[in-house]
Amino acid sequence: MADKLVRGNSMDGAIRVFAAVTTDLVNEAQRIHHTYPVATAALGRLLTGAAIMGAAGLKNETDSMTVQIKGEGEITNLVAVTDCHSRVRGYVSNPYVDRPLNNKGKLDVGGAIGGGYLSVVRDLGLKEPYVGQIPLVSGEIAEDLTYYYAKSEQIPTSVALGVLVDTDNSVIAAGGFMIQLMPEATEEMAVQLEDILKELPPVTTMIKEGMTAEDILFRVTEGFSMVCENKAVVPEYKCTCSKERMEKALISIGKKELEELIEDQGEAELTCQFCDNKYHFNKKELEDLLEKAK
Repeated sequence: MADKLVRGNSMDGAIRVFAAVTTDLVNEAQRIHHTYPVATAALGRLLTGAAIMGAAGLKNETDSMTVQIKGEGEITNLVAVTDCHSRVRGYVSNPYVDRPLNNKGKLDVGGAIGGGYLSVVRDLGLKEPYVGQIPLVSGEIAEDLTYYYAKSEQIPTSVALGVLVDTDNSVIAAGGFMIQLMPEATEEMAVQLEDILKELPPVTTMIKEGMTAEDILFRVTEGFSMVCENKAVVPEYKCTCSKERMEKALISIGKKELEELIEDQGEAELTCQFCDNKYHFNKKELEDLLEKAK
């Protein structure tokens, strides 16, 4: 099933839903970072969640959102960055974490992350970015994002995320959805949605069985009058690194450090943590950067 992210609203405006299939996106992240299954599931869930959050909370081309989990287990740092078009990039601090399945027979993402906190930084081009932070509820990511919206945004929200990994470390299915209740929603609507979610199969099961993002959107709101918007997006893994950005990073380390780098090594190679691209700088290029740093 092709990657796609759709959004929809109930006819009365009381419910809004975002649903996404992100199998290709998560496969690309796995390929770049060479992650083992638990790390693939952790990074894939966060990338999918960020893609949905970008579609829900960003409007302008220059807007960006960074979702970060600081864990206390084997995964100490998990990051996803998105824009308004759900173009995401990210990394996991320990791509080779390996754990037995949890007591539900699932990949133990929560155990790998442990305790810690989740933060969301939304940069809308204003003087200061908006920063929200919550303690982790479970480390399973979907529950943590659900809690984030309730605590930091005061929006009743339900988030579901899933990544199904094959024995060869490739991703069979990945995706997720987010349902939010608007001020017009009634208590009866909330109860009806809760009943639907209790009986819902896992996201990856729906995708593996061939359901599209649109199918998932209507499945999770079964019984409500919903409208699916036409402006769907294709979420993708896309890094924004460039040699120019790396030049700025080198300049930012300062004149003294650049002089020492030129004297001690005579060259430099920087690797992008998001896409693993390598950028080489020879001695002449470093000397030119030194002039700019003065």
